[in-house]
Amino acid sequence: MKRTTRSLLNHRVITEDQKKDPLFLQSVSRAMQVLSAFHSADGAMSLSEIAKEAGIDRSAAQRIVHTLRELGYLRRDNEDNGFLPDIRVLDHTLDYLSLNPVIRNATPVLLELRRNIRERVDLSLFDDTRVVYAARMQSKRETFYATLVGHSVPTFCSSGGRAILSRLEDDEVRDVIARSQLMPVTPRTITDPVAILEKVQEAREQGYALAREEILIGEIALGVAITDKHDRPCGAIHVAGSLSEWTPEAFRERVFPLASEAARAISRF
Repeated sequence: MKRTTRSLLNHRVITEDQKKDPLFLQSVSRAMQVLSAFHSADGAMSLSEIAKEAGIDRSAAQRIVHTLRELGYLRRDNEDNGFLPDIRVLDHTLDYLSLNPVIRNATPVLLELRRNIRERVDLSLFDDTRVVYAARMQSKRETFYATLVGHSVPTFCSSGGRAILSRLEDDEVRDVIARSQLMPVTPRTITDPVAILEKVQEAREQGYALAREEILIGEIALGVAITDKHDRPCGAIHVAGSLSEWTPEAFRERVFPLASEAARAISRF
């Protein structure tokens, strides 16, 4: 599956306020832009490609890439065609996953949910216009990208994203939709802002969001929001099944009670 949404750090321009901020290090910002350049990569990247994607000149990219190679965050690919992220990037992924209390406390709950439902169960975290998968418990049908932690999908058209939006005030929902790139992921993705708002309201009334073939053709997904101690949505549980095996009604009847209870259990932490 194509990676539909990623962080836009590598496209951000340093603002005048940031330039004036004595605590803001532009060199660190540029290093992160270089690492973020790989968000759009399909393979090894040359120095020129990294510089273009990061929005910096080639000379600066060369120095930053050299430094990151020395520290173990970038490497030459095996054919020496360019650069790739190196293994030490995973150390920071582990830090985030192991120190995030939602992920840590959700894991046993998700394992039990996966055992009971026997379909794919995901935990996603809310990141404004996208939701990022932090745990993925796959089923027999999954593709490579569909199993990767860190994969993300648009908030406006995913079941978990709409469940999250349903726990926000209408003004916040409209703001997220207005800033989203309303591009279809599949031919069935709903991109009309009015129709999206109707789906969010539907999720608000039902306590869950249902998305049919909006992220993957042939898939039905049900999302339930997870909230923090302030009752703000911070993520969602998604459960996905095949429309060749489930009717929407049967899927909802089977999945919603279990997913709802799992979301409540996680939200208590």
